[in-house]
Amino acid sequence: MSELSDVSPQQRVADMVEDAKVQQVAVAAPEPKVRRLNIIGMRNLFFTISLIVIIPGILSMWHNHFLLGIDFAGGTEFTTTFTENPSLAKVESAVSAEGLNGSVIQTGGGGYILRYPPLSAAQQTSVQADLKNRLGPMNVQQILEVGGTIAGETIEFSIIAVIAASIAILVLLAVRFRNVPGGWGAGVQFGGSALAAMLHDVFVLTGLFSIFGTVLHWRVGEIDAFFVTAVLTVVGFSVHDTIVVFDRIRENLRVSQRLSFEQVVNLSIMQTAARSIITSFTVVLVLAAIFIAGGTTLQGLSLALLIGIISGTYSSIFNAAPLLVVWRRLQPLR
Repeated sequence: MSELSDVSPQQRVADMVEDAKVQQVAVAAPEPKVRRLNIIGMRNLFFTISLIVIIPGILSMWHNHFLLGIDFAGGTEFTTTFTENPSLAKVESAVSAEGLNGSVIQTGGGGYILRYPPLSAAQQTSVQADLKNRLGPMNVQQILEVGGTIAGETIEFSIIAVIAASIAILVLLAVRFRNVPGGWGAGVQFGGSALAAMLHDVFVLTGLFSIFGTVLHWRVGEIDAFFVTAVLTVVGFSVHDTIVVFDRIRENLRVSQRLSFEQVVNLSIMQTAARSIITSFTVVLVLAAIFIAGGTTLQGLSLALLIGIISGTYSSIFNAAPLLVVWRRLQPLR
C-alpha cells in the first residue's frame, strides 16, 4: 500500500506533526470571556441615585408646592388673536404691565392664550380695553373661567385617579405572579416592588416639575390637566416595563433551579434590558421632537412624558427587580 500511495513517508510524518500542533493550540486556547453586569450587586448605588433625584423634589413639593395652572388654581383665560400680529415679547410686556399676574402662551397661527387670576366681568372688559390700547385691535375667540370649586374638584379627582390606578396595579400583579414559588406571598412581593418603582417615577416627575415651576420659575413647569394625563401615562408605561422584567424572572425561576434567586433576577435583567432601553429610546426621540418643535402648548406635556419615560425605564431595570431581591431577603419564601 505504501508503494502505491502518492504521499511520501516524510510528508505523512510532517502532516501528523502539524495536526498535533493544531490540536495542542486548540486545547490551550482560553474560552471567550462573557461580560456580565452585576446589577443586583450594585443595587445600593442605584438606590442612592434615585434618592438623590427624589429628595430635592420632595422638599420642593413640601416647601414650595407647585406652579398651578388655571385647571387647578382657577382663573380667567382669553384665547385671542391680534390684527397687527405683535411678537410674543411684546404681548408678554403688555400683560405684565397690567399688574394682574397674567401669563402668555403662544399658539399656532399667531394666536395667544392669556391667563389671569379670576377676573370679574368689569375686570375682563378693562383687560381687553387695555390690551387693545397697547397691542392694537384684537379678536377674542373664547373666554374660559374656572372657579375655585371646580379647581378643587379637579385636584381631588386627579389624586383619586392616581390612587385607584396604584391599588389596581398592585392587585393585578399579585394575582398575575401568585403562581411563582411562594404563592400569594411572592405575588404580593412582585406587585409591591412594581408599585414602589411606579411611585418612584411619580415622585421624580412631580418633584422635578415643582422645581421647574416654583424654584426656576419656568412656565413649562406649570401643573395642569395635561400634566395629570402625563402622570397616568407614565404610570402605565412604568408598570409595563417592570412586568417585562418580572415575567422573565418567573420563566427563569422554573428552568434555572440551580441558580440562586439573586442570580435568576440578575440574569433576567440582562436578558430584557436591551429591549426596554431600545423601546424607550424610540419613544424619547419622538417626545424630544415634540418638545422642540411642537409649540408652547405641548411643551409641558412632552417634557413630563419625556422625564417619566426615562425614569420609568431606569426604575424598571435598576429599582424594581433589586427591590424585589431585598424584599425576598427580608421576607424569605419557601
